[in-house]
Amino acid sequence: MSGATTGSTVPRRQLGRHLRDLRNAARFTVRAAAKHLEWSEPKIWRIETGQVSLRSLDVEAMCRVYGADEKLTQALMGLAKETKGRGWWHAYGDAIPDDFDLYIGLEEATDRISWYEAELVPGLFQTPDYARVLIKRSNPDLVDAEIERRVHVRVTRQALLTRVTAPPRVEVALNEAILRRPVGGRKVMAEQLDHLVHLNTLDTVSIRVVPYAAGFHDGIMSGPFVILRFPDHGDTRYTEPPTVYVEGFTGALYLDKPNEIERYENAFDSIWSSALDEAASTSLLKHAAKDLSE
Repeated sequence: MSGATTGSTVPRRQLGRHLRDLRNAARFTVRAAAKHLEWSEPKIWRIETGQVSLRSLDVEAMCRVYGADEKLTQALMGLAKETKGRGWWHAYGDAIPDDFDLYIGLEEATDRISWYEAELVPGLFQTPDYARVLIKRSNPDLVDAEIERRVHVRVTRQALLTRVTAPPRVEVALNEAILRRPVGGRKVMAEQLDHLVHLNTLDTVSIRVVPYAAGFHDGIMSGPFVILRFPDHGDTRYTEPPTVYVEGFTGALYLDKPNEIERYENAFDSIWSSALDEAASTSLLKHAAKDLSE
């Protein structure tokens, strides 16, 4: 995937889509498919949404029930073998929540990220001290060693921005409120803002601030979101469609229907046009950092 270490995430999602399409073409409901395969309905859902890897024999059984031809069955059985791959993040075990494992795999495979954040600096841009404050606050029962493991995971993710082979293009729109909220105190926040200034010098990163003066903009209605886009392989069977990631207080949503993608792309374009340009954004970041340092 353009040099990215994708683990098994993209193959799982591709296989899940193919199997879902086969089920729909065969006019099977999830309940009917589960009954024929003697599986649970949640298992079918996890397979079709790319949450789990699959054995080739399981894929063969599904293809048989759905009436797939031999050529397609063999191709999907081969794809099933790719779902066993493991990315770097799997070494950290429970330091990564189950529902975020999928996101990291997609983030590693992407070639373009469009991100709107309203309240906090995105994890992909956080300094260790800033990240440590957030992790402690959201997980008050964690021991120090586990906190440090999670900080390390967050920092390791950031290698994506400067990887040698095909780093993704990253566009991030930040609400001005993020600059004015001294998470961790003035020193920690000033260092975080300086880090954002540095990141904005990278050729593949563009950080823009949506100022208070922009007034009512689409991000106020949409809330924070990330649009992940993937390399075009010239064949829709093997090209991952764009995905919108929306993180909630009790869980996350992964949206990939064309109408959902279009709405979020339009929202991001509107937010981006409401933001200061890159030079003005960098200037504002520098002034905010200086104010915190005085």
